[in-house]
Amino acid sequence: MTTTQERTFTVPTRAEVSENNQGIFDNLQKGLGFVPNLYAYFAKSETALGDYLALQNRKSSLKAKEREVINLVTSQINGCRYCQSAHTVLGKMNGFTDEQVLEIRKGSASFDPKLDALVKFAASTAENRGRATEESKEAFFEAGYTEANLVDVVIVIGDKIISNYIHNLTGFEIDFPVAEEI
Repeated sequence: MTTTQERTFTVPTRAEVSENNQGIFDNLQKGLGFVPNLYAYFAKSETALGDYLALQNRKSSLKAKEREVINLVTSQINGCRYCQSAHTVLGKMNGFTDEQVLEIRKGSASFDPKLDALVKFAASTAENRGRATEESKEAFFEAGYTEANLVDVVIVIGDKIISNYIHNLTGFEIDFPVAEEI
């Protein structure tokens, strides 16, 4: 009987990545004050970090607060502790309280009817692999969202699935205050 040893995944340092990715690290360091481990891990690929940041920073019909709602609920559904933790910090930076962040992660936003429709639609879309319930779709549109918003919701879900899966596969250290488990 063979035993398998669990693989350990490491986050590269600036010196261990390509010159192009070193430049991106420098920009992240200037802008954020540090290079989050998730971004650093993307730099193991020559192009993934730049591509991912371009996706994340694209123009959107959704406000930053709405994107955080989607990030929080998708990360909860996918069980990604790294992204739950990072987006708890970002959610609070965008005006959510600790209680509101937890409520969003649980699948509702009773404090704001429009955001509640967004949470439920995003959750239904993520849980059902793009086959959201008719009820959640209708509530999303009745709350004032448009088809352009629908496209942008799916892009944010896709962005978050990428980062959720990277961390779920690798389990590298979480470099944010670890979010409460629910």
